[in-house]
Amino acid sequence: MYNGGMAGLTYWSPNVNIFRDPRWGRGQETPGEDPVLAGKYAASYVRGLQSANGNRLKVAACCKHYTAYDLDNWNGVDRYHFNAKVSKQDLVDTYDVPFKACVVEGKVASVMCSYNQVNGKPTCADPDLLKGIIRGQWRLNGYIVSDCDSVGVMYDTQHFTATPEESAAATIKAGLDLDCGPFLAVHTDLAVRRGLLSKADVDVALANTITVQMRLGMFDGEPSAQPYGKLGPRDVCSSAHKQLALEAARQGIVLLKNSGPSLPLSTSHHRTLAVIGPNSDATVTMIGNYAGVACDYTSPLQGISRYARTIHQAGCSDVACKTKNLFGAAEAAARKADATVLVMGLDQSIEAEFRDRAGLLFPGHQQELVSRVARASKGPTMLVLMSGGPIDVSFAKNDPRISAILWAGYPGQAGGAAIADVLFGTTNPGGKLPMTWYPQDYVAKVPMTKMGMRPTGDYPGRTYRFFKGPVVFPFGHGMSYTTFKQSLALAPTELPVLLDTNHYATKNSTLTSNSIRVKHANCDSLSLLVHIDVENTGNMDGTHTLLVFSTPPAAGKWSPNKQLIGFYRVHVVAGSKQPVKINIHACKHLSVVDEFGIRRIPMGAHTLHIGDLKHSISLQANLEGIKT
Repeated sequence: MYNGGMAGLTYWSPNVNIFRDPRWGRGQETPGEDPVLAGKYAASYVRGLQSANGNRLKVAACCKHYTAYDLDNWNGVDRYHFNAKVSKQDLVDTYDVPFKACVVEGKVASVMCSYNQVNGKPTCADPDLLKGIIRGQWRLNGYIVSDCDSVGVMYDTQHFTATPEESAAATIKAGLDLDCGPFLAVHTDLAVRRGLLSKADVDVALANTITVQMRLGMFDGEPSAQPYGKLGPRDVCSSAHKQLALEAARQGIVLLKNSGPSLPLSTSHHRTLAVIGPNSDATVTMIGNYAGVACDYTSPLQGISRYARTIHQAGCSDVACKTKNLFGAAEAAARKADATVLVMGLDQSIEAEFRDRAGLLFPGHQQELVSRVARASKGPTMLVLMSGGPIDVSFAKNDPRISAILWAGYPGQAGGAAIADVLFGTTNPGGKLPMTWYPQDYVAKVPMTKMGMRPTGDYPGRTYRFFKGPVVFPFGHGMSYTTFKQSLALAPTELPVLLDTNHYATKNSTLTSNSIRVKHANCDSLSLLVHIDVENTGNMDGTHTLLVFSTPPAAGKWSPNKQLIGFYRVHVVAGSKQPVKINIHACKHLSVVDEFGIRRIPMGAHTLHIGDLKHSISLQANLEGIKT
């Protein structure tokens, strides 16, 4: 696209903010609520986009929005005025994890600072966050950019400085290299003339941005002579890329409920399907936000039509579903068909950038449409959900007339084909939920403005790691058309923790609270291998995502619940077994963050959770050679 004069080479993607609150309109852009998952996604996304060859970049990625940004516009509070009050513990333990992975593991070329303030300072003017952490601790090789107009917002809306020149100076001195918007271009010169900023400060910012341009080959002559110079717009909509879009959509679909089981449908028994709902013939809705131009679309209706005769009724004119005047025709369609597929959910009019949701229930009369159609349906009723964030579908989960629920997210241009492939069993679903699906009464108790992850008093905490109350569907939930059994083939029960003799450490500072500081441990010696056998005990080939969690000793003190430490996707033929080797690194996977933001390895028995399996590993400190 760049070679064709239709795009640049720097992409301000991925969004790796933690999906902390289920109402967040931009949660759809993120990899979910878990920091380890988000970190792995971030590093993988960046490596894939940049395809770095030495210092050379194919494309420059950008991890955004740093940091503790996950509120756009809720209940009169917007991102331009919001001061996120975040503890050191939550910053290190949750919010910063994916950004660190971006820079340290992904070697990202850019990080974007966010609109909001963190503990009273705009992120784009905080030298501790920018120069101190991103460039200092994590060693960013690239540039730091503001979110669009956020330097202007800092002056105009947050009134952080008395003059625009002071805002320009504050951001550049804090470590900002580039402004998305005109503010620095207009005000930096005067900031230098007034002595608020030195030319050397400006030179550093300039060098950081131009270096990335150099790494992209922008000073290397004609594009045609460069490694990717022969690529053009004609290479975008190739059959291989269309197939990849279809495969991504198939892998992303999550089977939430399948009583009976009623899925997969059969082409011989289910010859006529009623396809109903405001997203049943969706096209643009399927690509969510921040998407390019699709090559072509296969809507759910079109996808299902390849398998069976369809009777189509929208039921609602759009996802807002403000009237019931189309309900009768939808019920009539369900009475005539062998099975009914309801394609419901949300779109960008309900959840989007600068549009957080008020609650988690279906908009308008959607819920009533689902229940009425399920009552009228002659055959089994399947509910397919299109949304970025979770929806409280407790009613459908508990309704015996609704035999299956699928979540497709915003599945992209081939989403309708993928949904149909899963409904008819051409694809065996293997997706897992990347976020908790809460009941509506959870958000009634939790203001979006409260950033703490851990429960305190009446505040129930956030995400599966800390919230212990009832949920609609848990993080990591996802069913298959086959069954899997996991067994431990080999797992150590003890791991001695050696101390790093390069560090001067005392027993007192190292062993506070019966734990060892990660920076005092000899991390190179602290990995252990666990062998797990995954057996497909059903009669259909399938892909199983193995989720490995850990719980530290004295869990209540460190973190109330389990923590994801790894996930592994394995394809297993029906009736066969596949071995999976998991490398667990104590410094990375078994450590916790204390209230001062210090990462520690608790001594004692850590519990691994792998499906229904539990395995205990005892960590004991080896204090030989440490001064007392």
